[in-house]
Amino acid sequence: MALPRPTSDITFSQATVRVHPTLPTVRTTSSPLPDAKTLYKRKIFQHRKTPPYREIFEFFIEDFKTYKPLLSSIKNAYEVTLAHFREKIRSLEPLKAMLVNVSEDCNEKILAIRAEERYEIKMLKKEKINLLKLIDKKNEEKISLQTQVTKLRKTLAEEYLHFLNERDARRILVADLNELRYQREDMSLAQCPDVWGEDPVKLTLALKMARQDLTRTQKELNTMKANFGDVVPRRDFEMEEKKNKELFEMVESLRSDFEEIRKEYDTLLQVHMTIVRDRDEFSRDLQEIQRTSTPRPDWSKCEDVISGGQERWQFLSQGKSSDQLVDVLLEEIGSGLLRERETFQGLGSTEDIPEFLRSGGFVRNKKLSKKEVVDIIKDVWKERMAEEQEKEKTSTLAQFFLDYLKKRFGDASAMDWSYTIFENVKLFHSSEVMKQFHDVLTGKADENVYLGQRELASYLLKELTNSDSQNEGNLTPDQFSMVLKNAFPLKTDEQIQELLELAKVQLEGIPRDIHYRLLFVEDELGASGPFIHKLWEQAENEKKAYLLDLEIELGPNSLQAHYCYNASFPAVHRNFQKGGKNSQLFSHFLLTSIIWLGKIKIDFKRKKVGILKCHVSQNAQSVTVGGKEKRGQDTWDFCDKV
Repeated sequence: MALPRPTSDITFSQATVRVHPTLPTVRTTSSPLPDAKTLYKRKIFQHRKTPPYREIFEFFIEDFKTYKPLLSSIKNAYEVTLAHFREKIRSLEPLKAMLVNVSEDCNEKILAIRAEERYEIKMLKKEKINLLKLIDKKNEEKISLQTQVTKLRKTLAEEYLHFLNERDARRILVADLNELRYQREDMSLAQCPDVWGEDPVKLTLALKMARQDLTRTQKELNTMKANFGDVVPRRDFEMEEKKNKELFEMVESLRSDFEEIRKEYDTLLQVHMTIVRDRDEFSRDLQEIQRTSTPRPDWSKCEDVISGGQERWQFLSQGKSSDQLVDVLLEEIGSGLLRERETFQGLGSTEDIPEFLRSGGFVRNKKLSKKEVVDIIKDVWKERMAEEQEKEKTSTLAQFFLDYLKKRFGDASAMDWSYTIFENVKLFHSSEVMKQFHDVLTGKADENVYLGQRELASYLLKELTNSDSQNEGNLTPDQFSMVLKNAFPLKTDEQIQELLELAKVQLEGIPRDIHYRLLFVEDELGASGPFIHKLWEQAENEKKAYLLDLEIELGPNSLQAHYCYNASFPAVHRNFQKGGKNSQLFSHFLLTSIIWLGKIKIDFKRKKVGILKCHVSQNAQSVTVGGKEKRGQDTWDFCDKV
């Protein structure tokens, strides 16, 4: 039923035109960012809520003919505003993900700093308690020693007085004894006056002289008492002096120890104050980060989105960081979008486009699986290595890749296969084979790196097979280690032991002997095991270390980053990596080389070769030896002979 028309003209104020009650206003508060599920529910709610208002507004526009232009302009303005805000929301979604990652990194750093700080504070507290206990112990020892010194002094004074009294008493007793003896002699003389042969006058004179001597001796004794009454025996004095010296040295030692402990305590106190300030600063930073950062994402929500459910997501996310989980999600999303596409838009036919992608129209998507793509890439590398062994390479890998597809699938569908394979290798960087093939195709890596790795693994497998006399695929650890040393004489014992331990870990389910053939087995996506990866890693580290030593030997500006001997001498370099017969000579070959931007000048100074001057051209297609130029295959024959 149509609504009645208004009896008078309807006027709209400026506020009514700008803010319509039917459309929700946009919040600009600084509330924390909602999670993905909340945003999704909010979008669904807005999407469900908007159509009724839009229909009512359109009804008003159609019914009020007089204000139809004005209402239409209002509607268009709201539509433009809504579209603008939706586009802005979509553009801010990557920023939200970036904020989540930054928050995770900051939280991890803060937790690590807090753990380290707690550990240091705990250790400092323990050390402080130990130092306080040591100080108390030293103080107790000092008090005990002072008490002993006081007691010894008191005992010494008492003993001195005791010996002094005994000496005086002894002298008095001796004097009394002499006096009694004299009296007894006088009495005996008086009782026997008729003793024959004794002269009384003489005896009287002798007695008088004896008494004079006694008086003189008594005076001397009194003088000695007066002069040396306070003197102690030398033996006692020396003994007490020795004890006093030992106690003084002990006190000085304790005083120096106390000063050192006090200095250490002051230092620890300053360190503690610094740590407290740092702790307060980190705490403030933590509070600020907790206030401004977004919460850690809940990766379990991806279980409902990823095909395969919870079991497959747990397999994909096991042991991966947040950044790696983002790559996994991108690969899963990209693979789904790639399967849905029926065609690809050609990039064009200009010179800057790689040959295997030069197509102006639409190309069909073959919808290959990862295993099918890996099988094709392996076959391409196999054909490439076969071509290298038969003849000299004349084309790049990109040209060879296109020729291979034309030869295998025909000219008509070669570009379809090329685009399909390229899109897959560009997407799945988690696959070792795909990523390496993509880097070589796009020029980020040299194909000789891949060929050298494969030849290195083939060389080692050949050496192990030759050492297996019974051809059972088993070697003892000692035999395996000996083969590694013979195959790679330039490797150190630590590198050999590292390879041996890694082989045992990789074959942990197999006891005793090493099944070396299992070390070279690849999975269904062409990924090699940890033993082969470690072998390649050691070869790469040896190459970098050798180049660094060469640069140090020749000067910092002698080696340029864009010129590498891998590209100029691939055949000799692979012999060097494999540790073959030419490895030592190749080492001498590079040791005396001086590399500039455009050319290499080499001087050989060896007793067997003599003095030989050699010049290699910039593109390594010719070698000048003693004024005679060698070109083409003769160049590499000469290098191999060297």
